[in-house]
Amino acid sequence: MDAHSVSFPRRETRQVMVGAIPVGGGAPISIQSMTTTKTADVDGTLQQIYDLAMAGCDIVRCTCNDLDAAEGLARIVPRSPLPVVADIHHQYKMALAALEAGVACLRLNPGNIRNPEHIKLVAAECRDRGVPIRIGVNGGSLDERLYQKYGGKVTPEAMVESAMMELEYFAEVGFDDVKISVKASNVPLMIEAYRQLAEVTDHPLHLGVTEAGPGSAGLLKATAGIATLLAEGIGDTIRYSLTADPVEEARAGRQLLEALGLRERKNVDLIACPSCGRAEVDVIAIAEQAQAAFGDRQIPLQVAVMGCVVNGPGEARDADIGIAAGNKRGHLFVRGTNVAVVPEDEMVETLVEWAEFIVEHGIERALERGDLHAAKAAAEADRDQLLQTQGEDANASEQRVELIRKI
Repeated sequence: MDAHSVSFPRRETRQVMVGAIPVGGGAPISIQSMTTTKTADVDGTLQQIYDLAMAGCDIVRCTCNDLDAAEGLARIVPRSPLPVVADIHHQYKMALAALEAGVACLRLNPGNIRNPEHIKLVAAECRDRGVPIRIGVNGGSLDERLYQKYGGKVTPEAMVESAMMELEYFAEVGFDDVKISVKASNVPLMIEAYRQLAEVTDHPLHLGVTEAGPGSAGLLKATAGIATLLAEGIGDTIRYSLTADPVEEARAGRQLLEALGLRERKNVDLIACPSCGRAEVDVIAIAEQAQAAFGDRQIPLQVAVMGCVVNGPGEARDADIGIAAGNKRGHLFVRGTNVAVVPEDEMVETLVEWAEFIVEHGIERALERGDLHAAKAAAEADRDQLLQTQGEDANASEQRVELIRKI
């Protein structure tokens, strides 16, 4: 049977926007993961986010458990190629701080923040800012009252009731820009909880088997839960919660969706940074031009289009090839090594030409082809010039940090 003739009927839901990524409402199922770095480690976290983007991730979650993490988010958000979700633990003020940092979404666990007034305050702030919330029910941190109500154990009914209670608090302040998850480490429990939730709400659902574990056992457990529900049309965004490098989570998610025919396979995997304060070009336009130029060419490479030479080559160093703008020039890099400098209006053409060369001759030949010394010197000169003219804080991140410190 032709795979293209088979499709899974999708549950109809409302849609929320996580940054530029639509979730639900018929949008393609998105892939999420979570950074494992300390969020206060800005450069390390950004490197991991770029690795995730190149592995096929659509949305990334970062912990926001203290003020250092919130300040890190203020510096990460404008440089992240993916919309950032702040993971909030027990302190509602960290949710407010994350909003000041400019995150695209909050994740709240009803089992952790239990004061209704605090919940409603955060929801009202999200309402006013147009920021969605994921209600993240977790079988391992269920509200004690619900735990006791259902016989001292976690049940699908208890998890669904937890989510619906949170929705009621949100409704009191006129907020409904919500997606929901009811994760558990027990696969049958997780499946039944999502089935019951899908019957009582039309909010988009985020699928996952929490704490799935390491290796093949974790992959099998997560796949058993997620794939079962996707085949029933339930689920709008997914995360593999593996005891592994988060890049492995993103790859597993992408491979599952491709295997189920729910995401198209791509040749070029093109990523681009957002248009933050350092961007020297219209990144969106250049990325679109590059995507069009690559078209249907059989070039299975990871390609990066970066807006500035200050951060670009380092953040996207794991891309097979990329180009960053700086001082009206394009700085071409291969696996993070600068190899050539070209006029700004030749950036896309050069990117495609070198990508074709790599496919035919390999990475090593491409590195040998470049004038590495001259390319590195030019990149460093343009980087220094940009820092002198723009300063260290072109994204005004420190202003956000000051707001966070006043909370």
